[in-house]
Amino acid sequence: MRLKPEQLARHLEQGLAPVYLFAGDEPLQLMEAADAVRAAARTRGYTEREVFTADRSFDWSALTAASDSLSLFAERRILELRLPTGKPGTQGAKALEAYCLRLPEDTLLLVHAGKLEKSAANSKWVKSLEQAGVMIQVWPLSLAETAGWIARRLRSRGLVPDEPAVRLLAERVEGNLLAAAQEVEKLALLRGEGSLDADGVLEAVSDAARYTIYDLADAALAGDSARAVHVLNGLRGEGVDAVLILWALSREVRSLTDIAEQMEAGTPAAQAMKSVWAKRAPLVKKALARHRAPAWRALLALCARTDRVIKGQAPGSPWDELLQLTIGLAGRPLFGRPASRPAP
Repeated sequence: MRLKPEQLARHLEQGLAPVYLFAGDEPLQLMEAADAVRAAARTRGYTEREVFTADRSFDWSALTAASDSLSLFAERRILELRLPTGKPGTQGAKALEAYCLRLPEDTLLLVHAGKLEKSAANSKWVKSLEQAGVMIQVWPLSLAETAGWIARRLRSRGLVPDEPAVRLLAERVEGNLLAAAQEVEKLALLRGEGSLDADGVLEAVSDAARYTIYDLADAALAGDSARAVHVLNGLRGEGVDAVLILWALSREVRSLTDIAEQMEAGTPAAQAMKSVWAKRAPLVKKALARHRAPAWRALLALCARTDRVIKGQAPGSPWDELLQLTIGLAGRPLFGRPASRPAP
């Protein structure tokens, strides 16, 4: 069975298929479709997850062994198979066809194929996966389709856009849905719920105020997401080096990680915070109240990734990563980035 991304939610309400094949070359739609399936699986008791990447050295017997071993356990499990080239090869094709002929119980298989060439799309292994479960295939959107997608996304965040506002955003992102999603999230933070026109979009994305990297750190520590985004956009518009911004944020994250770990080990808060300036203590206390030690360690790992992106050692946009880090530090992560609140 083939489904469009917008049909997936209704399908998941009715139940889970044993196999899902995700194909196409629009990253955000693929990511969100896979996230939706994983979330639905978790609510149905799929508590374990094992991921395989089928590169040139991959041993396909590992997938077969993993599926065969599940009968020994009571837990339901998700098996995820990533095909970097979109082709499993002769051995892999046979392994996938065999899997579909003998579907293991309490097992969900997610296959990420990326963009499929025409020959692969018509291959026996693809048809086997499609017949055994569901194939989600996505394509880049046209400008008109992007505008419709943005309008729906804005409405889902409580904003009521007019046509010029939607058209302006669609032209700004040039078909990049990940960038469009980022813009929608920023508008939701900065504008809140309600009507949105083109002037509102321009006001949100263009800020002439001058800020410092310390203003950014303070706003994030205070949990003021809207101001933090304003400051970050202002710094970018003024040409401030991304390295300096990361330095300011990572310094705070390292310090707070150390304090949180001391408190986790039983050190009294006052003693753990003895190196914090009295003037900054209220901000630090607010930040510590939002995150526990594991979340601070996750944010520290995000700092390391952002550093690699800035240096060109990892894929991605430095400014997108800095936005994720800023919002995560403020307690409002985008797309499920690390952050956690203490249990009440």
